[in-house]
Amino acid sequence: MGKGVYISKGLAIATVVLTVSAVSGIVLMVVMYQLQIKENPPKVPPTLIPTTPIPTGPPPNLRLPDNLIPERYEVFLQPYFYTVLENNTVQSHVFKGNSTVTFKCVKDTRSIFLHALQLSVSNVKVTDSVTRKNIEVERYEVHINKTNFFEIQLKEVLNGNGSYYELFTEFEGELLDDLAGLYMSRYTENPVNEDDDQKRFLMASQMQPTDARKVFPCFDEPALKAVFSITIIHRPETKARSNTPGEGKYTDIDGEQWIVTKFEPTPIMSTYLLAFTVNQFTDKEVKLENKEIRIWAKPEAINAGHASYSLQITKDILAFYEELFGLKYPLRKLDQIAIPDFGAGAMENWGLIMYRETALLYEEGVSSTSNKEWIATVIAHELAHQWFGNLVTMKWWNNLWLSEGFATYISYLGVNKVEPTWDILDLIVLKEVQPAMEVDSLNSSHPLSSTEAEIQTTAEISDLFDSISYSKGAAVLRMLCAHIGETAFFEGLKLYLKNNQYQSTDTTDLWKYMKEVSTEDVESIMYGWTEQVGYPVISINTSTGEIWQEQFLLNQTGDYGLEWQVPIRFMKSPLFKVEKEVLREKGPVARPAYDLKPGEWLLANINCTGYYRVNYDEENWYKLIDQMETDHHDIPLISRGQLIDDAFNLARAKYVNVTLALSTTKYLINETEYIPWESALNNLQYFILMFDRSEVYGPMQKYLRKQVGPLYDYFQEYTDNATVPEKHSEQFNQINAISVACSNDVQECTEMATKLFKDWRNGTNRIPPNLKSTIYCSAIASGDEDDWDFAWNQYEKASIATEKDKLRYALSCTKKMWLLNRYLEYTLEPSKIRKMDAVSTINHIARNVAGQALAWDFIRAHWTEITEEYGSGLMSVGSLIDEVTERFSTEFELQQLKQFRREHYGDGPGPAARALEQAIERTQANIEWVKENKQTVMNWFLQESKDH
Repeated sequence: MGKGVYISKGLAIATVVLTVSAVSGIVLMVVMYQLQIKENPPKVPPTLIPTTPIPTGPPPNLRLPDNLIPERYEVFLQPYFYTVLENNTVQSHVFKGNSTVTFKCVKDTRSIFLHALQLSVSNVKVTDSVTRKNIEVERYEVHINKTNFFEIQLKEVLNGNGSYYELFTEFEGELLDDLAGLYMSRYTENPVNEDDDQKRFLMASQMQPTDARKVFPCFDEPALKAVFSITIIHRPETKARSNTPGEGKYTDIDGEQWIVTKFEPTPIMSTYLLAFTVNQFTDKEVKLENKEIRIWAKPEAINAGHASYSLQITKDILAFYEELFGLKYPLRKLDQIAIPDFGAGAMENWGLIMYRETALLYEEGVSSTSNKEWIATVIAHELAHQWFGNLVTMKWWNNLWLSEGFATYISYLGVNKVEPTWDILDLIVLKEVQPAMEVDSLNSSHPLSSTEAEIQTTAEISDLFDSISYSKGAAVLRMLCAHIGETAFFEGLKLYLKNNQYQSTDTTDLWKYMKEVSTEDVESIMYGWTEQVGYPVISINTSTGEIWQEQFLLNQTGDYGLEWQVPIRFMKSPLFKVEKEVLREKGPVARPAYDLKPGEWLLANINCTGYYRVNYDEENWYKLIDQMETDHHDIPLISRGQLIDDAFNLARAKYVNVTLALSTTKYLINETEYIPWESALNNLQYFILMFDRSEVYGPMQKYLRKQVGPLYDYFQEYTDNATVPEKHSEQFNQINAISVACSNDVQECTEMATKLFKDWRNGTNRIPPNLKSTIYCSAIASGDEDDWDFAWNQYEKASIATEKDKLRYALSCTKKMWLLNRYLEYTLEPSKIRKMDAVSTINHIARNVAGQALAWDFIRAHWTEITEEYGSGLMSVGSLIDEVTERFSTEFELQQLKQFRREHYGDGPGPAARALEQAIERTQANIEWVKENKQTVMNWFLQESKDH
């Protein structure tokens, strides 16, 4: 057994007593503690709120943070260039400046992010606007990447409770010739003695969409509007112009005389609408109430009266818009200026609209009808922007159509007001609806209103300046106006403009006000047309009365399940009464109204007011074709053109047989109206592009000679006597008649063109302005090197921009490849072909079958140079890809396109990425179409031309 421990009896008793006492004490303490808790319950300690970290890194995407809101800028700019170089003067390309932007801080931050590009920033100061305390700058950096961010890190936190601060920056930049930001333009001024031609220079600006950041550090997003006070310091004998009126004073700076022109503060506006120019131009002025309207141009153009037409229609259109919109033009002055080098056609800068010379200057007897129409249309477009875009601006570029779609649609109303005999409202179908539908029938198209997240980079923004934003936008607005009625439509616009002036909007804001004036649920109806890509084809079976819709795609790869609410206007023979309905279902659904009796035909989408195509059962198609051949006047004029356009595109998408589409052109032998002829020629151009390198082209030319003969004869008297048809549309159709006849070897036509050109070479130019492009082209196409050189010399000597444009186009018509190669090289020499004309010149050459392959090889060899030098501003290198590859229809050409994509877009999207994808998709569709239809097309043309 183990060992134990023993204690005495006394010790044991003592231990027990002590233990009982201890336990009793503990019990008493617990009782007392509970009583105290009951009387004074403890307080719950406060929950610690985690502090929000103050961001210091770059924003998570390419958009500026929302913590700072600019309210006003004060900007000083001093360009050092000379307008005239005298003696040993060396031209300076430098401009210097400083800017102070006052902004409100709405979230605590130690970072300031705004935009700057190609600027050298030398000084940065941040000041509290109230206390005037300087906020110490830790560092600043202009990011040389796609963000274009100008980052400023501070040592203190800016108070985000609405405190105001000022950011001062000093900077320096360079006046390049890239037609973006601030740039320099070079031109020749023509004195009385032509031997004394002087080289002149001017400064101009182009800020849209993202180039204000090239001029001064700024919050360069459209919704970040502010008031701008501009001061330009420029050399004596020059004039400075900006958005608002300004006053100049001579000042001595560092021992030199300068003029300091201070301009009145602008309205609240977006950075992309700022404009600056310094030049030695003169002006012509007219007044509208208390507003001064001026046209500025080279002195010889003003003195010769080339601004007179523009000045008068500007006044009339501006007054018309003020009444139409129920809001006055808000500035005291409106300057419009013709810039010798300008990348876009024009730019709507508030109060200082800039144009190419061809879009503003008109010379009677030299400029053509199409020149005059172009001038009127562009002016009406830019003036519409003074409300749509300038007064009310889209919040972000994803809704660019709210600016460009409206300006495009409204421009037709403006032109119709000043030139009512032109019937310009009919031509919107040819110029906007049909071209938009062609692009929008590709899988690679895009919605009118994309999401903001989809549009981030400068390249993505620039890609939106396309026929979807402009032409589809206009077509959809035209459809809405026809559906809810003009009265409701324009009442809605008035509300939209009045309630959003000086603010920024998105698409839902527009529908909100349209809904107020209409019984229709406008937002529901319009959702599909703006938020979805593409458009529907409406199919009608007149033997069953069924109607249904599906997305129209040239290359149908599947049903994407898209639906639209489709306003339909239709009529039936023999009553021709127009009826209306809205197709809301995908279908098919039965409608008794579409079930025809024997002998009747049905025509839907009267005058193409809807943005969709219509397909019929074959029996109804041939009834309509028979009606056009029997008496085409029973079908409305616009609808005749629409039937042709629908049939050809439906054939390309395999809805109908290609011979049905071709049959819609047979009646043209009896047609003299412009719209059907233009629709047919636009669609037959696709056949020319697909087959002018194959054996199909001979029979096709024979057919075209047969069809155009009566039209050529119709205009023969005008052509022989060098007189002009009275109707606006007939003047265009005379050009069509001569162009088709000459390009398809009608001997009488080519002899006429050659003789007129020869007479010109001998010193007598009797070619009417309307026919110059066509006659020049035909003569150069059939002429020799001496003819080309003569035209080139005339181009170099021409002082009128519209005449230069006609010659520049005609030079691309030669069939001599070595001349075309030389001409392509000229496009990289700004002294020969201005930068703004380089892209369109290459496109002209590519349209010539002899030049297409040359142009493709050329842009592949020079793509990096082209995109760097010619891709700035709104000069669309996307159109270059589009037009140079338009003829592609072979597997070899498709592989070349894909190789081009691998070489230049392997690291992600770049300039013209969307256009390249569209070109690849179109080429794939072309290959399939040619394979399936070549023999059928060949047989049809052989059959139809055999009796000729």
